Amino acid sequence: MTNTNSPSYRTTVPATGEVTADYEHLTDEALATVLEDAASAAAVWRATPIEERAKVVTRVAEIFKERAKELGELATREMGKPLGESVGEADFCGDIFAYFADNGPTLAADQVLEDTDDSRTVIERRPVGVLLGIMPWNYPYYQIARFAAPNLVTGNVILLKHAESVPGCGLVVEEIVRQALREGGYPEAVYTNIFATHEQVSTIIEDPRVQGVSLTGSERAGAAIAAQAGAALKKAVLELGGSDPYVILSTSDVKEAAANAVAIRLENTGQACNSNKRIIVSEDIYDEFVAEAVELVSALTPKDPAQIEDYTAEKAFGPLSSERAAENLLDQIGRAVDAGANLRVGGTRVDGDFAGGFYVAPAVVTDIPVGSPIAYEEFFGPVVTVYKVSSDEEALKLANDTQYGLGSTVWAVEEGRAEKFAEGLEAGMTGVNQSAPETESMPFGGVKRSGYGRELGPLGMDEFVNKRLYSVKK
Repeated sequence: MTNTNSPSYRTTVPATGEVTADYEHLTDEALATVLEDAASAAAVWRATPIEERAKVVTRVAEIFKERAKELGELATREMGKPLGESVGEADFCGDIFAYFADNGPTLAADQVLEDTDDSRTVIERRPVGVLLGIMPWNYPYYQIARFAAPNLVTGNVILLKHAESVPGCGLVVEEIVRQALREGGYPEAVYTNIFATHEQVSTIIEDPRVQGVSLTGSERAGAAIAAQAGAALKKAVLELGGSDPYVILSTSDVKEAAANAVAIRLENTGQACNSNKRIIVSEDIYDEFVAEAVELVSALTPKDPAQIEDYTAEKAFGPLSSERAAENLLDQIGRAVDAGANLRVGGTRVDGDFAGGFYVAPAVVTDIPVGSPIAYEEFFGPVVTVYKVSSDEEALKLANDTQYGLGSTVWAVEEGRAEKFAEGLEAGMTGVNQSAPETESMPFGGVKRSGYGRELGPLGMDEFVNKRLYSVKK
């Protein structure tokens, strides 16, 4: 029978609120077949030389590049990302797949521990088998790519459960990977998109044929999946929430500093885990910084995301991903104000021609009381929050006063000041006089309640592998 328990997989256009497609959940019978086929494909895929697997992944990279415009349009339609960013995301996925195809065989090469006349001992990096990926809606291609690319090269098989709001993106990635597999003569079941229920996710994690799970999502979802994986003695990689500090100790140009900070914060309409959610500014430049931020945000006007190529140049903003996202953000802003914060601009639903969509006017919020409950929540939307500090010591204490530890950034013009400050930041990624670089070759991940494990770069090849000690007497 077909499972019909909520939530359903549905395409709802954020710009208009229109529902354009519904997808049925996987039946339990179909899931049993998926698991059986994945296990069979794993035997073939692990036996395929890594160089041949890399050729398949190279083809995936090529298809992403070839179809970037089409893929971007789909992502914009399903989750409301400005079109220019959506196309850029799809193109970047091509870079990610290409990186692991090009570098994977070297990164997974045997690590020699001893090589003498009598014996040779190495650490092998071997595939573990079938993996479950649980991905979010905010970067519907990038999140998949950074999980799938290294694991496909490694020789693992992927079951991909995407967010319920971006089913079309999940299906098109399956289509792309399976095209590359078919062209290479390999089983399509090496990669399968599944419209699974939450109960079925538990079933998959418990199944002995599945060897690990990777989740990018909320803190609550991460805790639930980690508990299930732990009970089943399966490895988990978690990339969860963030409330990244963005510390400006000093600057030679306050207006430019504010423009950079606001532009970063509003990327993807503020819906990025590692966005600069807490901007911490020295008191001597604070007033000018806030005034500039308010002016920049006040100039933004709503626009159909399918028409936004560059939101900063166009001074435009698109919708949030869903009605729930918009309501949650407005509730957070309201609770911040109730706690004593100052809403300088924005933070209201957009009416008029855009009333049917999930638009919230970008906001600037200051004076959130440190220690209040709302100060420890992640604002997942276009809210620029600014804090004033009177010393480097106060700035560092505030920067680390969070349960999260994903990214962090510090700026200063004095020689060595930012570097010294950065030594004390508790985060998985830190940028000094720049944001931490986000490229296919740079590991991504956090500490504390932002999760554990790393994706991308050399470390992305090392999560779901059997680091087998292999010793041969000659």
